[in-house]
Amino acid sequence: MWKLKIAEGGPELVSLNNFIGRQHWEFDPDAGTPEERAEVERVREDFKKNRFQKKQSADLLMRMQLRKENPCGPIPPPVKVKETEVVTEEAVITTLRRALSFYSSIQAHDGHWPAESAGPLFFLQPMVMALYITGALNAMFSPAHQKEIIRYLYNHQNEDGGWGFHIEGHSTMFGTALSYIALRILGEGLEDGEDSAMAKGQKWILDHGGLVAIPSWGKFWVTVLGVYEWSGCNPLPPEFWLLPNIFPMHPGKMLCYCRLVYMPMSYLYGKRFVGPITGLVQSLRQELYNEPYHQINWNNARTTIAKEDLYYPHPLIQDMLWGVLHHVAEPILTRWPFSKLREKALEAAIGHVRYEDENSQYLCIGSVEKVLCLIARWVEDPNSEAYKRHLARLPDNYWVAEDGLKIQSFGCQMWDAGFAIQAILSCNLNEEFGPTLRKSHDFVKASQVRQNASGDFKAMYRHISKGAWTFSMQDHGWQVSDCTAEGLKVAILFSQMSPDLVGEKMETERFYDAVNVILSLQSSNGGFPAWEPQRAYRWLEKFNPTEFFEDTLIEREYIECTSSAVQGLALFRKFYPKHRRTEIDSSISKAIQYIEDVQEPDGSWYGHWGICYTYGTWFAVGGLAACGRNYRNCPALRKACEFLLSKQLPNGGWGESYLSSQNKLWKLVWTNIEGNRANLVQTAWALLSLIDAGQAQIDPTPIHRGVRVLINSQMEDGDFPQQGITGVFMRNCTLNYSSYRNIFPIWALGEYRRRVLFA
Repeated sequence: MWKLKIAEGGPELVSLNNFIGRQHWEFDPDAGTPEERAEVERVREDFKKNRFQKKQSADLLMRMQLRKENPCGPIPPPVKVKETEVVTEEAVITTLRRALSFYSSIQAHDGHWPAESAGPLFFLQPMVMALYITGALNAMFSPAHQKEIIRYLYNHQNEDGGWGFHIEGHSTMFGTALSYIALRILGEGLEDGEDSAMAKGQKWILDHGGLVAIPSWGKFWVTVLGVYEWSGCNPLPPEFWLLPNIFPMHPGKMLCYCRLVYMPMSYLYGKRFVGPITGLVQSLRQELYNEPYHQINWNNARTTIAKEDLYYPHPLIQDMLWGVLHHVAEPILTRWPFSKLREKALEAAIGHVRYEDENSQYLCIGSVEKVLCLIARWVEDPNSEAYKRHLARLPDNYWVAEDGLKIQSFGCQMWDAGFAIQAILSCNLNEEFGPTLRKSHDFVKASQVRQNASGDFKAMYRHISKGAWTFSMQDHGWQVSDCTAEGLKVAILFSQMSPDLVGEKMETERFYDAVNVILSLQSSNGGFPAWEPQRAYRWLEKFNPTEFFEDTLIEREYIECTSSAVQGLALFRKFYPKHRRTEIDSSISKAIQYIEDVQEPDGSWYGHWGICYTYGTWFAVGGLAACGRNYRNCPALRKACEFLLSKQLPNGGWGESYLSSQNKLWKLVWTNIEGNRANLVQTAWALLSLIDAGQAQIDPTPIHRGVRVLINSQMEDGDFPQQGITGVFMRNCTLNYSSYRNIFPIWALGEYRRRVLFA
């Protein structure tokens, strides 16, 4: 059986906080009773049978394990509230106690809540390809690992034979080609898979133009594998790293995620690296094209993209730039004496890769970047300690559930913990769940970043990080504005509680460090970006080189980050009114103005990191309410309530499709979930928004109706059911947060009890 390990190290691993927050899966062939193994097989079969209707796993393997390790004892039976009945305090408190008992039982011993953070279908396959190229596939992926990867890929194949960009999406060339190739690498043949799954995948690829139609990231990976040619890729010249900083297109001004993708890509492109041309690679060259490999027009292939993948068509000016780089610049830069410049550029690029590796303890900012940095370090020196350390950190990205083994972005340990703590505190049951709160407080204290990145971090285009909280854990190292603000909020809330209940509070100086990070990130328009200050002009987005993402080239402001920053600073100001008061007052004032300025005409806000207008509106309302705005004194909040009430479903819940995030003309094409189904997480977001905005003082009926949906949805064991994905990024890709289904119903019910029933 698979076992989840918490806060454990190993050979070649280094940590800044004794691995607190680390989570990785190991396979133990001797673990588990016959009954437990049978239960695992049952949930796997259930998922497979229903995979086209329910595409998101329920994260059951983790829940089964932790429930066994942390039994919570008997709980009362679930409550049901009929539509004609009044929601009583007894019904709410019983539901909360049941929910908190369950959620406490799946807390890890280091204080965080392990949870899946996956969904994209382009994290896993490049890792398989990279390990195949470096020869480490079987060393890193045992037969048990490979079996679960194969299970995962087959489970998420669409009925038409293709694979999507993410598990809920339509089939794309990117998802299909990468998944097909990964399965072939793992030993699947052309006739393998149930109902000719591999043959269907191959047919989908050929019917949609063959491998020449894969998007640019795909072109890169299949070129490195040897199944495509560098002459069919748009150039990624490493010389960009030598440009003067004043140059508007300098990579140091890119969004950090974009920068850290193209950093190792440019190194591998500059080297024109191609892996070993094995028999499998030669076979794939025959399987995936509609014409003989040696007859392909690679220059035409450079700009060929399947229509299914084309979310962001390149503007003409970008295609002209690629053409000049391909036909003019590259032939010059690869010839003497300019080749000397290339050598210098390659060293600059790999120097940045080394810096990222060392300052993230070889985790890297995300799983896409992780695999690229891994293979770049192997190309630099296949026997290096750096490559060994990269391999040792790979399990940090694995996640195993009933649908198989997948790759996470990098984990959401701190992000989930920040919300979970606030949800638990809202219930006013602190004495009953003191041990849960104490452990989570310990995790928060252990997860704050204590130092800036090493050396001259500004020369490496890094921002200050001392005092920040990351999305995952301290070892990751990357500051995030909203994670820092949420971390600051819960640390301050804990500081006001009895140390006998929750442990010693953090030192005040560490609060100051967090405030310093938050204030340093604000933009001139009042909004807050996520990772770094906004450094580039908006027009640079016209040169976004991806075809399946939008708003990905430069850092920008987000409603979520702005609201979290406002809430964190407002709470800090309440308890530390003299510290940098003028700056904090000014920051909050500008941020509030930004929140009001970006409200949509219908009263909603666009959410960039969750689906979508429900999520953005929850954040915006929370930011406004934290600064004294309410229904009666704030037109923006009145409009927000009107918007949310207009989207409430007949059953009392809310349900918004991921298509709302993708649609560029949302106002004309609001998208409910198919069948007008409610989603519990989105219902909770809407309820929290209405409560914060003061709707209960005007007419609490819609809130009562929504709360009834949450209460009636609770399961026998106190858990809530997994429904569709509610996270998103870069507009076009979904990301599951499996803890959200526990956190937000608890939070909404807690706030309802405290602020509506007891009002």
